[in-house]
Amino acid sequence: MNIERRDFFKILSAGVATAAGLDSAFATPRKTLPPDAVGILYDATLCIGCKACEVACKNRNEKPSYHGDLEQKSGVENVWDSARDLNAYTLNKIKVFKNGAAATKDSETDGFGFIKRACMHCIDPDCVSACPTSALQKDPVKGIVTWDVDACCGCRYCQVACPFMIPKFEYDKAFPELVKCELCQHVVNEGGLPGCCEFCPTGASLFGPVTALMEEAHKRLKLKAGDTYNYPVAQLGGNVKTVQKVPKYVNYVYGEKEAGGTQYIMLSAIPFDKLGMPELPDYSKSSKSEGLQHTLYQGLIAPLVLLGGLVYSTYRSTKKQKGE
Repeated sequence: MNIERRDFFKILSAGVATAAGLDSAFATPRKTLPPDAVGILYDATLCIGCKACEVACKNRNEKPSYHGDLEQKSGVENVWDSARDLNAYTLNKIKVFKNGAAATKDSETDGFGFIKRACMHCIDPDCVSACPTSALQKDPVKGIVTWDVDACCGCRYCQVACPFMIPKFEYDKAFPELVKCELCQHVVNEGGLPGCCEFCPTGASLFGPVTALMEEAHKRLKLKAGDTYNYPVAQLGGNVKTVQKVPKYVNYVYGEKEAGGTQYIMLSAIPFDKLGMPELPDYSKSSKSEGLQHTLYQGLIAPLVLLGGLVYSTYRSTKKQKGE
């Protein structure tokens, strides 16, 4: 009953080829941004590292200000700082970049800068694709990626799938939950603002329609460094503005293309890879994997062909042995 290796690979190749031409089916149609999608423009050059957004996020989402994840500031007695990275109790995190003497803000050499980490609310989210129970969903109107506690099975596939490593898990609880930024949806749906945008004093985190935010981002990239600009605060189109000098931006909007595009976009004067943002293709992993899976398993054609081939090969091998 032994199947020769060469015969096995012939059968396997036949099964794959039968699946209606995989080369053209690897990619599914690219998902597009909902017309009324909302998001955030984070301008790192406006961020002063005050972490007001972190405090507002915890208050708005009822997360404890202290949960054993704080560390004492070096050399400063009884003064504490927040966790180093996102975790089950921190949905929004300001991180710092330093180089050399770290003397000049927004300078790649001998400078420092900030970056804000939170859910990117991808246009074609890999976490949604990987979730086997549809606990993660993308709102069809506003585009916010949300999580349903009642549907989640705790598999944590979303953690593996997310290219930005955003979802976190409450490992310290008997009945743990998944945790991620949901863009303060419970407030946004009532006409309010995400906490990180509402309480940002400089306008570094700006809320608004994604299409308008993208236009604002490209407008800033065209400004002349050294000139002044009225930067809106909290929300695009609001009455509050702050006059700031225009920095020398990196000529790139992060999130416009990454992983198929995101609703949380960024500007910076320091290259994004230096700030710890991953370099990603302009398509989501799910757009490839879903196309492959749907092709292979559509009507169970490929598995049935493979099974039939293996049965036939086994039959031939058995018959040959009996003939001997």
